Amino acid sequence: MFHVDKDPHGRKRIITGGDGCRIAVSGFFRTAVLSWWWCKVAKDFLQFLFSSLSLSLSLLTTVIIMHRLTGLASSLGFFSIFPDQTQKVERSKNVLDTSIQKNDADGSCAEEEEKLEFLEKYGNQYGYPESTTPIDELRSKEFARLAGTVYVDHAGATLHSDSQLRGALDDLSANLYSNPHSQSDSSIRTSDKVELARLQVLALCNAPPGEYTCVFTAGATSALKLVGEAFPWSSESEYLYTMENHNSVLGIREYALDHGATAIAVDVERISPPSSKSRNYERGNVQIKRRSPLQRPMGSWTLTGEHKEDQELYHLFAFPLECNFSGAKFDLDLVTQIQQGRHCGEKHSRGQWLVLVDAAKGCGTMPPDLSRFKADFVAISFYKLFGYPTGLGALLVRNDAARLLRKKYFAGGTVAVSIADADFMQKRDRTEQWLEDGTASFLSIVALRHGFAVINRLQPQNITRHTGSLTSYMATKLAGLKHGNGTPVCILYGNHHHNNDDDHHHQANYWGLHCNQGPIVTLNLKRADGSWVGYHEVEKLAALSNIQLRTGCFCNPGACAKYLQLSQLDLRTNYEAGHVCWDDHDVINGQPTGAVRVSFGYMSTFEDCLAVIRFIRKYFVESETSTASSGLMMDDSINGGIVDNDTHATTSIQLESIIVYPIKSCAGFSVRVWPLSDCGLLYDREWLIQNHSGDTLTQKKLPSMCSIQTSIDLSTGMMQVWAPNMNHCLAIPLQGDQCSGTSDLILCGNRAGGNSYGPEVAEWFTEALGIPCSLLRREPKSRKLQSRRRTRGVGKRDDDNDGGSTVASELSFVNEGQLLLVSKASIDELNQRMAVCNTEHAPASVQVNALQFRPNLVLSGSLPNDEDNWQTVSICNQQFTVLGGCNRCQMVNIDQATGFHHSQSQPLATLASYRRVEGKITFGILLTQDNFGSTHESVEQNSIVELETDYVKWLH
Repeated sequence: MFHVDKDPHGRKRIITGGDGCRIAVSGFFRTAVLSWWWCKVAKDFLQFLFSSLSLSLSLLTTVIIMHRLTGLASSLGFFSIFPDQTQKVERSKNVLDTSIQKNDADGSCAEEEEKLEFLEKYGNQYGYPESTTPIDELRSKEFARLAGTVYVDHAGATLHSDSQLRGALDDLSANLYSNPHSQSDSSIRTSDKVELARLQVLALCNAPPGEYTCVFTAGATSALKLVGEAFPWSSESEYLYTMENHNSVLGIREYALDHGATAIAVDVERISPPSSKSRNYERGNVQIKRRSPLQRPMGSWTLTGEHKEDQELYHLFAFPLECNFSGAKFDLDLVTQIQQGRHCGEKHSRGQWLVLVDAAKGCGTMPPDLSRFKADFVAISFYKLFGYPTGLGALLVRNDAARLLRKKYFAGGTVAVSIADADFMQKRDRTEQWLEDGTASFLSIVALRHGFAVINRLQPQNITRHTGSLTSYMATKLAGLKHGNGTPVCILYGNHHHNNDDDHHHQANYWGLHCNQGPIVTLNLKRADGSWVGYHEVEKLAALSNIQLRTGCFCNPGACAKYLQLSQLDLRTNYEAGHVCWDDHDVINGQPTGAVRVSFGYMSTFEDCLAVIRFIRKYFVESETSTASSGLMMDDSINGGIVDNDTHATTSIQLESIIVYPIKSCAGFSVRVWPLSDCGLLYDREWLIQNHSGDTLTQKKLPSMCSIQTSIDLSTGMMQVWAPNMNHCLAIPLQGDQCSGTSDLILCGNRAGGNSYGPEVAEWFTEALGIPCSLLRREPKSRKLQSRRRTRGVGKRDDDNDGGSTVASELSFVNEGQLLLVSKASIDELNQRMAVCNTEHAPASVQVNALQFRPNLVLSGSLPNDEDNWQTVSICNQQFTVLGGCNRCQMVNIDQATGFHHSQSQPLATLASYRRVEGKITFGILLTQDNFGSTHESVEQNSIVELETDYVKWLH
């Protein structure tokens, strides 16, 4: 339990759990200001003495008084005061304020201050103050695995506690459970535990056992699917669903449309929103606006759905308890309004309306009260409740509605009798028996009681207040973030509405009777110039800070389109541009395609919340002088920052080494001289390794690939491949047809062709890497260069109409750009930065070398980051165009000598602090050849260009 009081001296302090630790924060600002004021009074008094006394007496008196005042000022932390130093005192105060502001950003004192502020407002809600297990104790005992990690994706999956897992393991170890479809002792024991679990699920939602039945399913999605396939559809039925629905709910419309029914997306708008300050609220005043209806022609119906005159007509309305995109909650009074048909006019009044509530998200913090709001169907997911078990859900069915379902398929346990060679079957009487196909996941069901023990100990209403306090605090802080030019940093979605604080009807309510916002903060970020920050950039930087969050549309396309104001045309255009779910196409045509979601669970802490806020402040809030939106984020504190390219003599720059990587993501080899082909260095990334599913293997998926060594002998025409765990090396001829088949693959979003080697080569790589895989060689002319990146001062030159330089178009299996160049000076500067950023959590400073970045060309003699401003490079009279900076990912954190990831996400974390441009973290530059074929014959005609390490010239 936390609360804030004052000590006998009037200082604020946090008190934790009765006699717990006390953290006092002194009134330093007040002391500093008063001290400065007294010093100024003393100075004025001295000036009076100068004008009143004789010169000698005045001087003597002044020396004595000044000596005493100087000692006083020094004890208070200020400069000594002399008649000409008033401005110095003012400046010292400013320095002091600046120093404190710096501590607010970085120091532990700032965290204490922010927690004080938080607890003053939310101390009665946060941390389960009425529980015997305070939040800090709960977190340390039950979730020690979270140490150093901020997990804020509880809307995706919350976490199981240690005691929950131990309890389940002890239970399964001590008791014999078996298939409940039997009469043995162990079967009866299992059946009893399953029935007990059904009652616990009903109790969670306050569902009267006489009115509702709990049907276990393979998850919330299976529960929703069960409703869709068994619902009594007809050609006159309507399926209405809110725009803010998960794809699992949208999928039900396939059953409706196949029966000839009409499917309609709707918007629910409140006419008179509730006020948290008023109890005289008339509930149920919502307006339902229909969008364009969807219906398939009769000839396309796959199921007979023609409505008969004497047949009862049924409609279905589906909405979520809580939107998994934004966290906005729906008023459960909507259930009664729909069932009574008050949402439709006379045209749609015929037939009976049933209501389906998707409670997969909202049930974890505020389960529905089915004794008051009698929804017909409620879908639940248990891993979203308490983390374990996964693959198990439930459908709560109102018994009257269950009688209307028309389930066709039957399986073991669902029938009382069936005859194999006759069309005869009788289903079982109890609802759960004939709706559950086959043997239920009884061991997972037995484990549910250990999860419910955690929830019941904390109580759902306390969980709501706890998570609501964190959500409210974060939403308030993020909504208040401004760039240096005054523009907002965060755009929030949902019912937060912090910009309408004066309008009590639109305030967010995070707990209580009128709760309208769940524990989700979904947002997008804007730069100071108004452009959007892509969610992929946020997710990438968050991972470097050990923050696990979620980005995208979260399988909720309707809510995503609604909040982001994307039209159907926008969505189709984005798809045609290559955007699909879970990809990194986060901004298309200047508009975001998804968002960033932070969601809290019952074990989330203030420290989690603060870590996310500080992360956004650190990376995305721009001061007035920030260059984050216009180019590279260079810090002038090391080596003077950027130096003009023209001030440095080009003759001192040397090519240190050339490195060839024959097999993508495997180790390369250094050479002094090497031929060029029309794709870059000859044989560079000419081969790659595929897994059995056809996916390209890289060190991001399999870091041990760096142990696969390669070398090429041009004189013998052979490539040698060896690995530390193999007792023989693999020899692959460079010429001749050694491949046995062809294969298509997708590389960096582009289609490429490859020729696969036979089983002998595949078996070697399978044994070397420990997973089934095969080797592919590039199909000539199968990839074209498509540069998408630019960095400040770096870009392709415009093509001339008079035969000027052009950009070569052929690529091997590289990601983008024919060659990669890095500078030793830039690497040295990076190592200096990592040493400066060294923390107590990583006492051993990480040092990297050029191989960490897998370059083809390594330079020496240039200034740090000088290569960012180059546009062309000439080596041995072969000219190269600079395409831009090389986008970096987690792969640069892999030590190429060992295959282990460096601690503290280095060097990528440091690169992110000063090498971000247009949403990318860049290091090194990509090159492509100009006019390669116009001055030299092709490699196949035995006329090659060689790079020599003793001569290099830069062109500007």
